[in-house]
Amino acid sequence: MSRQGKPGKSTKRRARPPAAARAAARAGAVPREGTAPRLDLGSIRVRIDAIDARIHELLNERARFAQQVGISKTAGGKAVDFYRPEREAQVLRKAVERNRGPLRNEEIARLFREIMSACLAQQEPLKVAFLGPEGTFTQAAVLKHFGSSVRALPLPAIDEVFREVEGGIADFGVVPIENSSEGTVSHTLDMFLGSALKICGEVELRVQHHLMGRMGAPADIKRVCAHAQALAQCRGWLDEHLPEPERIPVSSNAEGARRARDERGTAAIASRAAAEIYGLTILAEEIEDRSDNTTRFLVIGRKLFTPSGADRTTLLVSASGTDDPGALFRLLEPFAEHGINMTRIESRPSRKRKWDYVFFMDVEGHVSDPPLAKALASLEARASLFKVLGSYPRAVL
Repeated sequence: MSRQGKPGKSTKRRARPPAAARAAARAGAVPREGTAPRLDLGSIRVRIDAIDARIHELLNERARFAQQVGISKTAGGKAVDFYRPEREAQVLRKAVERNRGPLRNEEIARLFREIMSACLAQQEPLKVAFLGPEGTFTQAAVLKHFGSSVRALPLPAIDEVFREVEGGIADFGVVPIENSSEGTVSHTLDMFLGSALKICGEVELRVQHHLMGRMGAPADIKRVCAHAQALAQCRGWLDEHLPEPERIPVSSNAEGARRARDERGTAAIASRAAAEIYGLTILAEEIEDRSDNTTRFLVIGRKLFTPSGADRTTLLVSASGTDDPGALFRLLEPFAEHGINMTRIESRPSRKRKWDYVFFMDVEGHVSDPPLAKALASLEARASLFKVLGSYPRAVL
């Protein structure tokens, strides 16, 4: 008895393609029914070359417009005259907002940063001082914020970075201000007590610490050199894996790497870049105690800039008697009255008399924003010391 088909359905069977065709389809060489044809490797490369040519043409077109911006401002101007951190922040935010992948936001921001850096350097490269030597995380922060088309000037101490910018030898400086797990870099705060420099920007850098040296194994380590902040950020790992070696704080992680290169038995905690620069072997990777370990850096310059639309303002304030009841409350009250969010506050000795303090405050907004302007006017009226250290774009990524 012959098999009959189910009611309402055809008993006619579809012809199957040859076995070779089926195998080719499974391998991706033949498109399935209803799908777009797949390009072979040669065709893909031709299209990529055409896209590269368009990108190249557009990059040069952008650079020509950047030249026109420079000419329109002043024919004899310097790069620092054309640098606008608020404009660059706006460009980066727009690039991230319109990104639909597959490139990550961080990659898109880095590409646009390099484009802007190269275009600006057509006039002349910016000179940026930073806490050196080469291979420090501060140098990485310089590259993240300014791109690689700058002249980076490594200096041995934070106060020297301030002096180079104050004297006009450097256009800007980059210094660490705080770490997400170990807190404030007090030396940077104290420099603002006597400096006229302004904060022009901020950089947030994810910090990964690596143990490195010239020895064959961690068992040969006699001492570990690093910046005090790095030693603190890796304290738990060191207690567990290297409890015996001496821990020696030095001026920078790169200085620790230099000592590890030159001294037998010395290891360092530093960046991967430092290992490459000083020819060291990485003995253990990512030894920081917290996976979200992040350091915030400040960009310092000689003037304030206009708002970018997503800004932060840093203040230095004090009251005539900081030990009086309610002194700090009276300084903070205007922020609450005008709906201003304060994101950070630190106290430091005023250096005028013992037990007298100044306060460093970070608040959201730009000094030209009406609500913040009103709050600051009220604060200035009741403060014995009032100074706007900077009003600058918040870090983009």
